[in-house]
Amino acid sequence: MSRTIWVGAVAYDPKVVGIWEGMRRYFHEEAHLPVEVVMFQSYEAQVAALLAESGDTLPRIDIGWNTNLAYLQADTWSGKRCRPIAMRDTDVGWMTKVIAVTGGPVANLADLKGRTLALGSRDSGHAAILPVHFLRRAGLAEAKDYQTLRFNTDLGKHGDTGTSESDVIRAVLDGRADAGAIGSPFWSTVRSQRLVPEGALTEIWTSPPFNHCMFTARSDLDPALEQQFAKALFGMNFDNPIHRPVLEAEGLRQWIAPRLDAYAELREASAQQGFLTRPSI
Repeated sequence: MSRTIWVGAVAYDPKVVGIWEGMRRYFHEEAHLPVEVVMFQSYEAQVAALLAESGDTLPRIDIGWNTNLAYLQADTWSGKRCRPIAMRDTDVGWMTKVIAVTGGPVANLADLKGRTLALGSRDSGHAAILPVHFLRRAGLAEAKDYQTLRFNTDLGKHGDTGTSESDVIRAVLDGRADAGAIGSPFWSTVRSQRLVPEGALTEIWTSPPFNHCMFTARSDLDPALEQQFAKALFGMNFDNPIHRPVLEAEGLRQWIAPRLDAYAELREASAQQGFLTRPSI
C-alpha cells in the first residue's frame, strides 16, 4: 500500500467537512488510496504547509486544494516547482461581473468615473483583484477615477464563502455603492435563487474568462503518488449514485486535467497588487 497522502483543504464553511469526509471515504474504500485530510482556517496557512520543508516547525501537506490565488502563490513561491494536478470542470471559464441598479446612472464602465464601486474581500480574485486589474486596463484607476467600498469580510478564504459578495450586492441595492463586482457563479446564484427582486440589478460588464481552483502538489512529492491521486480523482463518475452527492456538494460533474493558460491575467494582477510577494515567517 502507498504511504499516506496528506491533503489540505480550507474550512471556509461547515459543509466542507462533510464534503471531505465523502472524498476520504471514496479514496479509502474505492480507490484504495490512503488519503488523510488536514483542515486549515486560511489559504495562507495551507500554502505555507504545502511549501514547508522537512524539519520545519510548520505542518506539512502533500497536496493542497487551492483557490486560483493560492495556486499561483504556491507556484511562484516554490519557483514553479509545485505541480498542478487537477481541477473541476466548473473551475473553467469564471468571469467577473460588474452589476448596477437597473435603470440607474451606471450603464457601462465609463459611467463609473467619479462614482463608487463595491468590491469583495481584497484576497478574492473574482471580486476584488481582477476587477481592479480589468478596470485599470479599461482606463479607470482605483482612487483616481473611481472610489471603492471594500468588504473584507472573509479574509483568508479568498472569497470562497461568498459573504463579501453578498455585502457587495446589499451595498448596490441600498445605494452605498453605484455598482459592484462579483463572480459569475455568485451572480448565477443571485438570479436562479431570486436573492434580489427580479429585474432589480443588471450586469453592465463581463470580464474575459479565467480559471479558479487547482489541486497542487508539493515540489518533492513522489510523482507516483501524485499520479495515483490524480487517477483516483479522474475515476469519480457523476453517474455513479455513490459519487454524485460528493461531486455535487463540491460543485462539479467531473475532475479534469489542469488548464493553465487562463491563470495569466490573475498572475499579472496579483503580482501588481502585491499578492505574490512572499510574506516573511
